[in-house]
Amino acid sequence: MNIFLYLLTVLIWGTTWIAISFQLGVVPAPVSIAYRFWIAAAVLLAFLLISRKPWWPPRKAWPYLFAQGIALFCVNFLCFYYASQWITSGLEAVVFSTAPLWNAINGRLFLGKPIKPQVMVGALFGLGGIVLLFAPQMAGHWHDSHTLWGLALTLGGTLCFSCGNLLSSRMQGMGLGLTPWLTNTWAMLIGSTTLGVAALALGMPFALDPAPRYLGALLYLAIPGSVIGFTAYLMLVGRIGPDRAAYSTVLFPIVALTISTVYEGYHWTAPALAGLALVLAGNLLAFLPPLRLTAPRSAR
Repeated sequence: MNIFLYLLTVLIWGTTWIAISFQLGVVPAPVSIAYRFWIAAAVLLAFLLISRKPWWPPRKAWPYLFAQGIALFCVNFLCFYYASQWITSGLEAVVFSTAPLWNAINGRLFLGKPIKPQVMVGALFGLGGIVLLFAPQMAGHWHDSHTLWGLALTLGGTLCFSCGNLLSSRMQGMGLGLTPWLTNTWAMLIGSTTLGVAALALGMPFALDPAPRYLGALLYLAIPGSVIGFTAYLMLVGRIGPDRAAYSTVLFPIVALTISTVYEGYHWTAPALAGLALVLAGNLLAFLPPLRLTAPRSAR
């Protein structure tokens, strides 16, 4: 089940980068994000009601739900949507792939969880591979203030993503039946409603782009990308911990590169192949059982 959830998350979220780019243009970013999570929350709530699962969270969960809604389904996506105006999706993916490191660090700071050296080494392998994969895109951008703003927003979005992971892990550990199906429903509704109210207050038009490309991207992001993707990922967080679950983010750019190879003519180079090998090696290292070094027993 862990492998299935992991691969499902990688395949779905690895393809959402290109779908997000299809939403930029006519509809303001906050409105597009609000549409996405209103649809996702409605689908999740319908699922809970039809399957007769608990649909109303206990009182203790609401502070965590509000925090998760703002961090994971509001500020996180605002940062990434606006950053995409100034930097490429490849650069966003590079910064986002630091999520395992932030999850491990934040888990230690806020939940008291020890940082597993094996997970950290695996994550560093993966990050090194991502740098090799995207080094050509990063060259020549460091003196551009817009690019620096884009990188700062992407880092902020990644930190919010990490906070949302930890909040989900905390709620799943409360023993109150707070499954990702339930918590995602209300956190998405809170995040999307916050965005909708803010957009309305700022006078943003609630337009809907009738283009099939926009509508298709909206439905894909709302249902596979949000309902299935976030539920699978946060279930994985509850099963194996936020540090190891977030390592899937290192593989998202690999899926994006595969799509780019087929549809955008991406050319693989020797550094890119070396980077792919590093990512796969780090991924394997992170999921191997911890090595136990024991002293040999003396013969008797």
